[in-house]
Amino acid sequence: MAKNSKIEWTTHTFNPWWGCLKVSPACKHCYAESWAKRTGHDIWGVNAERRFFGDKHWSEPLKWNADAAGAEIRPRVFCASMADVFEDRRDLDTARDRLWSLIEGTPNLDWLLLTKRPEMVSALAPWKEKWPENVWLGTTVENQTWADERLPKLAEIPAAVRFISAEPLLGPLDLGNWISTIDWVITGGESGPKARPSSPSWFRDLMNQCMAADVSFHFKQWGDWAPGQGISLAKVRSALAEDGTTMLRLGKKVAGRTLDGTIWDGLPRARTA
Repeated sequence: MAKNSKIEWTTHTFNPWWGCLKVSPACKHCYAESWAKRTGHDIWGVNAERRFFGDKHWSEPLKWNADAAGAEIRPRVFCASMADVFEDRRDLDTARDRLWSLIEGTPNLDWLLLTKRPEMVSALAPWKEKWPENVWLGTTVENQTWADERLPKLAEIPAAVRFISAEPLLGPLDLGNWISTIDWVITGGESGPKARPSSPSWFRDLMNQCMAADVSFHFKQWGDWAPGQGISLAKVRSALAEDGTTMLRLGKKVAGRTLDGTIWDGLPRARTA
C-alpha cells in the first residue's frame, strides 16, 4: 500500500492481499513477484499462500476518503499492484468481500481494478447491472492475442470507466471495434533486469488509434529500453526492436516517458448513465 504512489497514473495504491499466479506473457518478469521475493515472501503460484493484512492496513483508504471530501480532483486508488482482485480462489473471498464494502464506503475515491482475468469479473464482483460510480475496471492486453481474448469480456461490464493496460507492450495492437468500449489506454515498455524491448511504432500506432477515437491515452514509460537516436552505441547495450528501431538499454529513469516529444498523461471521463 502506498499513499501518494509513484505510479504515474494513480494517486494511491491499495492491496487487499499479496500474491498471484502467472497467466500470460506479460507476467513473465512480474515486478510484484520480484518485490515479494526481495521482502522474503513466497506467495506466487497455485499452491502458495497469499499474504493478508490487518485492520490498520484496511483503515488507510478511509483516511484518504475523508481527506478527499470536497476536493477538486478525485484521488485514484490502484487496486491491487501486488495481486489480482479477480483471482479465483476461495481463500480470498473474505478479503474480497471486505474490499467491496470498502469501495462502497469510500465514495470520494475512484477505485481502479486492473485484472488479467476479466472472465471472472461477473462471477466474483457483487455488482451486476449497476456498478458503483467510483469503480473503474481495466484489463491487461500485452499483445493482439490477449486483446482478442480479454476485450470482449471487459466490454460486458458496465463500469463507469473501462480501461486497458498495454504494459509491457509485447506486440502491435489493433483495438478494432473494441476501442469504442474503452475510455482509457495506458501503455508502456517493460523495466527490470530481464526487460524485453518494445517497438516504438507499436506505441505510435496505439496513440493514433486513441486520437482517432477520442480515447484518453497515457504513455507511462519506455521502460529499460528506449530509441537510440543521437546516443553512442559504444556506451550502452543495444538491440533491434521488431520494427527495426535500434533500442538502447538506458534504464527506466534515463529512458523517460516522452513519446514523440510529448508527455502523454491522458485521463478518462466517467460514463454517464
